[in-house]
Amino acid sequence: MNNDLPHTAMPLSRLLLPPEPPTLAPGIVHSSFSVQGDARQSFRAWQERMSPVYDIRPPSKRAEDTFAASLSRYTIDNLSFFDFHTGPNLAVRSLGRVSTESVHDISFSVFLEGPPGQFLGGKPPPDAPHIPQVPSILALDMDQPCTIRSFQGRILLLFVPRALVERSFPDAASLHGRWIHATTPLIRLIIEHLVALNRQIVGLDREEARQRFITAVELLVAAFSRQAGLSGNGRAAVRAAVYGQVRRHVEANLHDPDLSPDSVLASLHLSRASVYRLFEHEGGLAAYIRSRRLRMAANELVRFPHIEVQDIASGLGFNDASSFTRAFRRAFDIAPRELHEYAPLLRRKHAAQERFA
Repeated sequence: MNNDLPHTAMPLSRLLLPPEPPTLAPGIVHSSFSVQGDARQSFRAWQERMSPVYDIRPPSKRAEDTFAASLSRYTIDNLSFFDFHTGPNLAVRSLGRVSTESVHDISFSVFLEGPPGQFLGGKPPPDAPHIPQVPSILALDMDQPCTIRSFQGRILLLFVPRALVERSFPDAASLHGRWIHATTPLIRLIIEHLVALNRQIVGLDREEARQRFITAVELLVAAFSRQAGLSGNGRAAVRAAVYGQVRRHVEANLHDPDLSPDSVLASLHLSRASVYRLFEHEGGLAAYIRSRRLRMAANELVRFPHIEVQDIASGLGFNDASSFTRAFRRAFDIAPRELHEYAPLLRRKHAAQERFA
């Protein structure tokens, strides 16, 4: 019996080396980052890594001894897919950030392992529904302020261009803070699709990986559309069209002092009951108009530091300074004058940042 190794056998020195990282198809860009150990160093490093999009803060005043987190990122063109393993933290997008940055994507966070996160931004109502202890998906508009409390667990995160979402959902801004849960076959299918994409992307070519990403987005938007009652049949299609029509009308007339639910109904010849049902998630059409005016005021306070606060407020229909200040503070936890004064500093701070560079 010949015990000699064949000439094609791998050298022993190669067998002792760790395996090489998987090779991805051209056009798929991969990066990774991880921290572990002393919380004073590892948490600070994680803050720095996440700083282009989120301000990461400790979850409580009690300091932890250790912190561990990691991310793996895949990017195809303007689509990004992340696999996070994270320790407890708060991820914050402040009003100042969203008013000075140009990140307009819609994100979908799949809380795969561990407790679902908590959406703290936007001040959800006290009777917000309980989130079941099953894999859950949170949609966020990166152009709106928010705070997300994450626990120990694993999160799959997608960043999707707004225009791609709005092909099927009339206005992506209304997705902000909405949840869907793995309690139906459709949601479980979506999560299984995303897990498979994360596991199999190494073996896919660029176009196949991109198409699977697009399929995931289409499934996600379909699920959120169904939840909002904007898909499924001809009647739902009409609701979706009306929904988009109202939002476009409001957006185009935010500086009109006469803009009100009554003026919208009269201009578009719609019934009060039908429009209220469409905007029930927003608290009704009047609440939606007020919210959009406050958000526009925040943008203008940052963009136009040379214009007086009251001039900006009155230009958006807020003629009483004290009521405007109270409403603005309730919405954003900062006084309009403070944001106005901080605007130059905020613009300089975020001007050079790139998303997860």
